[in-house]
Amino acid sequence: MSSPNDTREFVSLGMFIIDEFTFVDGEGKPTVQTLPPQIGGGGTYAAIGARIWLPPSKLGVIIDRGNDFPPHIQGVLDAYGSDMWLFRDHPDRLTARARNSYQGESRGFEYLTPRLRITPRDLVGTRLARPRIIHFICSPERASAIMSEVKEERDWHPITVYEPIPNRCVPEELPALKEVLSDISILSPNAEEAFSLLSMPLTTTKEAVEEACRRYLDMGIGPNGTGHVIIRSGALGACVAQRGQPLTWIDAYWSGPEGASRVVDVTGAGNSFLGGLAAGLVLSNGDVREATLYATVSASFIVEQEGLPRLTQVEENAADGAARAEQWNGDSPLRRVEELQRHLATTKGTK
Repeated sequence: MSSPNDTREFVSLGMFIIDEFTFVDGEGKPTVQTLPPQIGGGGTYAAIGARIWLPPSKLGVIIDRGNDFPPHIQGVLDAYGSDMWLFRDHPDRLTARARNSYQGESRGFEYLTPRLRITPRDLVGTRLARPRIIHFICSPERASAIMSEVKEERDWHPITVYEPIPNRCVPEELPALKEVLSDISILSPNAEEAFSLLSMPLTTTKEAVEEACRRYLDMGIGPNGTGHVIIRSGALGACVAQRGQPLTWIDAYWSGPEGASRVVDVTGAGNSFLGGLAAGLVLSNGDVREATLYATVSASFIVEQEGLPRLTQVEENAADGAARAEQWNGDSPLRRVEELQRHLATTKGTK
């Protein structure tokens, strides 16, 4: 049995997927594929978002490894820290794959293989058992099933970060969402998903996002209404809401014309935001607003390139000698948090 010191801080129940890409013309005919298959999946990106801040031994995600698992992908994953990945081998089936199809600004998504969904029961008896924070991406109905499994584990009361799956963010799912919200610590859809569930016009303004936050809070999030809503709103930033507290906006790290030029691909940005949020909760002793700064910075590293960010080790001079430090895409995550803090303090003073 593991000791309390071995407990993982964060585990995502999201999947690992190998993403394939197809581009089609105005008539829907495929054009030349320009991107090779890449590492994908909401669980993968959430884990990397948290890994930017925490060591591999404090994180976890299950990866179902099929008989076609590419060796080069294994190497990429291990470079982030092999201890964060819990591999389950399936010699009789393929690794989960999905196709992302692009036609102009429109994006389609479809699974090419059957899915193996991950639930809290899959963590039992593994080194990922009973983490302090869990993250899941699913329909409201499946979120209820996940919480039922959590309650099967005696004396386990994790912080729950729920990310509604996009294709189930429709008005018909709102009753099921209301049923599970009292078990959810943090609800975090993006703005379009939040509006769609509430049958609101899909026009993203700060006023509309704030109205959506208030409506979700009125439904009662968390035990006795103590939970939070964080609506991720792209270039506008993220709105953080809790009953009885003023709504707070955290600006996107890459904002304005100069920032927009740094955004290459937003795939996985929302997942990594929530992984960064979980890590921020650990580092800030549960301060959700401060944790959102870490979340925002995690997303900033994801959008700078196609695929996952680059991790490197660098030497830092210290009074007691040189030390090794991690950089992501050649930059320090902590430096970005401090820069974001200064920016928010400045803009607050000018309002």
